[in-house]
Amino acid sequence: MTRCSLLSHIVVQPCPEHRRREALLHLAAVHDPALQAGLQHALTTASADAWRGLWVAMEDEHIRAVAWVQPLANHTAQLWLPRHNDAAVPPLLSALQGWVHRQPITLCHVALPAPWAAWEDVLVNGGMRAMATLEHRVWTCQPPVAPQASLGLRPFTTLPLAEQHALLARVGEASLDCPALRDALPVKTLLAGFQAQAASAHPPHWYWLEHQEKPVGVLLLATLSSHWSLQLMGLLPDWRGRGLGRAIVRHAQTLAAQSGAHYLSLTVDAQNTPARRVYDQAGFESLGRERLLGWY
Repeated sequence: MTRCSLLSHIVVQPCPEHRRREALLHLAAVHDPALQAGLQHALTTASADAWRGLWVAMEDEHIRAVAWVQPLANHTAQLWLPRHNDAAVPPLLSALQGWVHRQPITLCHVALPAPWAAWEDVLVNGGMRAMATLEHRVWTCQPPVAPQASLGLRPFTTLPLAEQHALLARVGEASLDCPALRDALPVKTLLAGFQAQAASAHPPHWYWLEHQEKPVGVLLLATLSSHWSLQLMGLLPDWRGRGLGRAIVRHAQTLAAQSGAHYLSLTVDAQNTPARRVYDQAGFESLGRERLLGWY
């Protein structure tokens, strides 16, 4: 499919195979050291079908802008942006939005580093919706602090799959952490995404939490190396505001430190003030913020 902009001589179309290598050089990530490793991994693992999402904005025979919708697992995708934010970008994004909505893609997302205002305006005009401001944090592992004894950790994957989904759904009820993301993706897709991050269908440090002989929440940790990641922690609505969030974080810190991990990282919605306060008290330092947007 080819689309011509009525405002210029720009023609937007899927990238011809013989110009793919040239087109990829027009992606912003090629020229950003912070993004190069991620793009390289995406390129080396891309299937032949993945290139259907590589689109170009052409002026005569010259490539003016390129964007790539990289398909991910579970009907999700990631948008790789053009190198320059110029007049060729709006028609390119408009064509890609239409293409994405014709695919079996539930969510196509992009995370913008600061400063993101200029790109956010263009993307929102291109049909994307702002979903959250993400704050990345890290804790340098130290000798563990004894966690609250009354909070029990039980292996999450011993629960039947239906109970796993039900527990995650209840933890997400009225949560302040990325509500738009939870609305966009079904629980089973979120769970599959966490499993992919942990590189395991049965991660060893995934737990459901027990307090006073009742399930009260979850703690999911990815432990691929000496840099652990707190993927998800949350409480059922009736158990929030009782200080249990601090106890969950102490459990996570203790597990990471005892294992010999060097760092424990996490991402939190910048609007989630109660969670950010808990992480402040636990010694997590901010690494920066990103703006999450998506077509869904």
